[in-house]
Amino acid sequence: MKEKLVMIGNGMAGMRTIEELLKISPDMYDITVFGDEPYGNYNRILLSPVLAGEKTIDDIMLNTLDWYEENNIKLHAGKRVNEINRITRTVTSEDGIVEEYDRLLIATGSTPFMIPVPGHDKEGVIAFRDIKDVDTMLDATKNYKHATIIGGGLLGLEAANGMMQHGMKVTVVHLVDTLMERQMDTVSGKMLKNSLEEKGMDFRMGAQTAEIKGNGRVSGVKFSDGSSIETDLVVMAVGIRPNIELAQKAGLHCERGIVVNDTLQTYDPRIYSVGECVQHRNNTYGLVAPLFEMAKVCANHLAQMGIGLYEGSVTSTKLKVTGIDLFSAGDFIGDESTEEMVMQDATSGLYKKLVIKDNKLIGAVLYGDTKEGAWYFQLMRSGQDISDLRNKLLFGESHLGDSGHGGDHVLNMSDDTEICGCNGVCKGDIVQAITTEGLFTLDEVRAHTKASASCGSCTGLVEQILESTLGSDYETPEAKPLCKCTDHSHEQVREAIRERKLTSINDVRRSLNWKTEDGCPACRMSLNYYVQSAWHN
Repeated sequence: MKEKLVMIGNGMAGMRTIEELLKISPDMYDITVFGDEPYGNYNRILLSPVLAGEKTIDDIMLNTLDWYEENNIKLHAGKRVNEINRITRTVTSEDGIVEEYDRLLIATGSTPFMIPVPGHDKEGVIAFRDIKDVDTMLDATKNYKHATIIGGGLLGLEAANGMMQHGMKVTVVHLVDTLMERQMDTVSGKMLKNSLEEKGMDFRMGAQTAEIKGNGRVSGVKFSDGSSIETDLVVMAVGIRPNIELAQKAGLHCERGIVVNDTLQTYDPRIYSVGECVQHRNNTYGLVAPLFEMAKVCANHLAQMGIGLYEGSVTSTKLKVTGIDLFSAGDFIGDESTEEMVMQDATSGLYKKLVIKDNKLIGAVLYGDTKEGAWYFQLMRSGQDISDLRNKLLFGESHLGDSGHGGDHVLNMSDDTEICGCNGVCKGDIVQAITTEGLFTLDEVRAHTKASASCGSCTGLVEQILESTLGSDYETPEAKPLCKCTDHSHEQVREAIRERKLTSINDVRRSLNWKTEDGCPACRMSLNYYVQSAWHN
């Protein structure tokens, strides 16, 4: 008789745990999943490209509803659990569904923090967290002209970029003077702000929101200094809070998050927890890579293999804004015990800062050119002594020559070099999958390894590995057309705009032999943004 595993939460961390469990012990449990949203598991990282019109909802689905059925998983989609009874070992949903468990996995994620100022509950004040939020924002672009994003962090800037691509005027309100201050230092933050201003984004820096104005629906934002701006939509992107209420109600030990040990067990050994709702060694995480590292360890212990401990994560960040390359990782600020290596070319928009302590790389910020980000991140995670690399470290791996580390081609990377930071996939994992599973395409590698399946920034490296492993057998992926009005892909259109100096939408259509005279909503929006991005100055 199989044991019963119930999971509360149908997001990326929880479902990655289930996927890992199915790999190593597919017949151990009868699995039941509760999810608040009426969908399968989707990639929240890619909501920004969906908002920007670069991807569709179908593109970001990780586990379709059919997948659950195919894997004999009972999914209660759109059903919120409101009670855990640890005595009877049952969970109960708001509409009365009761499921028994032998093991329980809590993966309830987090909730966007909404600043509790007067008017925060007005119509037109939303977060940027799920598909429903994206739909609300897209609807607003059809009827309104000005959006205000409160929060100049990673998510806020991606939301602002998406709204701009739909032709809205966007103002970003940020409490401090540096954008993305948790991921960037002052210099790179200023460079980022300048680049976004060139794209047409407005900023109110050092501004504290005091009130959301409007009669029923938002009409403006008032600041603590008495000034105000008019707006039609307010998107709050000021952070998240772990969803711990259900666990607290069940008597589990919680602080900022649900407290877990190194095997991801809670105070109750039958109950595990992973994801943004978790507090581990006094840390909570809001980035996907640590959550997937938790998932792998948790799955091993749910399978009763007793293998592996989760000991915390070093995190890295990339900004998903078209035309802007940004990478940061580790402790990039430093203190009196650290030293810095800095290279800056303001004219070219390039900046690189490395932070070193005890001959180890502990932090990095790259702006304008991020191709060495994966290598620097690998050095940080491995704790490698960089004494022999110091003279050339700032210039990147390709400048190491014959020191035994070199080359900018994937052939020179070791098998344990991490290629996909989001999913923790190394080069050796990808090569093994290609050779043992008979993979020939990027989509096949994504399906088998998850590499390039999240933010997509490692796609180029994965394609290089395919090409170097398969040689002439590699099937180069065909670029998808921008829309039905053309056979050209997004990148081909952008390249043509730059190379042919096309300065208007009509110029683009004529030059690229558009199939329709006026285009369609999809290409009109994209062409407007691409032309603006290329020639705003």
